[in-house]
Amino acid sequence: MENATIDRIEFATLIGRRPRLAGHNSRIPVHGLEVELPLVRLTTADGASGFGAGRVNAETAKAFLGLPLADLLSPAGHVKAEAGALEFPLWDLLGNLREAPVYALAAPADAEPKEPLRVPCYDTTLLIDDLHLDANEAAAALIADEARFGYENSHRNFKIKVGRGARWMPLEKGTQRDILVVKAVREAVGPAARIMIDANNGYNLNIAKRVLADTADCDVFWLEEAFQEDAALYEDLQGWLEREGLSVLIADGEGGAPPALMDWARDGLVDVIQYDIFSHGFSNWLGTGAQLDEWGVRTAPHHYGRHVGNHVAGHLATAIAGFTFVEWDEVTTPGLDASAYRIEEGQVVIPEAPGFGLALEEDVFRKAVAEGGFELRM
Repeated sequence: MENATIDRIEFATLIGRRPRLAGHNSRIPVHGLEVELPLVRLTTADGASGFGAGRVNAETAKAFLGLPLADLLSPAGHVKAEAGALEFPLWDLLGNLREAPVYALAAPADAEPKEPLRVPCYDTTLLIDDLHLDANEAAAALIADEARFGYENSHRNFKIKVGRGARWMPLEKGTQRDILVVKAVREAVGPAARIMIDANNGYNLNIAKRVLADTADCDVFWLEEAFQEDAALYEDLQGWLEREGLSVLIADGEGGAPPALMDWARDGLVDVIQYDIFSHGFSNWLGTGAQLDEWGVRTAPHHYGRHVGNHVAGHLATAIAGFTFVEWDEVTTPGLDASAYRIEEGQVVIPEAPGFGLALEEDVFRKAVAEGGFELRM
């Protein structure tokens, strides 16, 4: 493996499709049916290959041609920061060369991962899909039906987008609707399921308290991005939760997080860190997760809208004790074979296959390379 060099780099974008239109969050309008999946495939001089999500242009990629893989790895065997543009295909390639799943490569040397690996996940598809409905009760029933669909497809944990009153509805009616939706979803999925709510910074402190107070009987597991990050407000919210006897966790970090977020986690102001798996990076997450484990803070990487985040994030679970959930955004992408993965009773079953356990349909990928991507060879 140490002598392997990168002989070919291919880039193409595949287009995936969700089972239903993904609606609004508190800030952004309809997310749509289609999902872009930019993929890079690396092939060594002896024909081994690996692929994964990546955004590179031909000029950037050219700098990696002919490089030995050993030059791109740290002493710990992780991908170096300067190779971050190719991180996910490199991890997949390493797994294929070593005939091991990435989760085995990421695990501590003395770990014995249980196989098949099962990692808790949550259905992240309960967006604000109800704005065409005037009655709050009808809106709550619609989102409850979406949750039932997820439950029927073996999900047992659900994240609900809230914050309708931040932009899309009058504040009071939108807040009332948020509360009714949470209650309806809880009734639909039963008492054992974990439910989370995500305001995408659409609340203020007082609205967050009101919603959590009015849904106290729903046992909300976490409140995500309640409002624009603010240490003073998070300290206030944590104190209020303790006084009210609520066990709701505070989650944050998926996008645009302040540099002080890790300090807040250390100090007990934030309970779950959610840096995006792609922008933060897999190798970087290994270090971040180790630090969070020392502090007793949970880990739940974000990835919405990139499909393969469903599959790569769970490979961190063998290395991070506080890994809590894989975010699962249901997508089918022609050209990508993800059939080795499955959801069973709220868990992602991760295959024992080498690398990330995904495969490409060669004719579809090559067509996408020819029509809008690029190929570089030594």
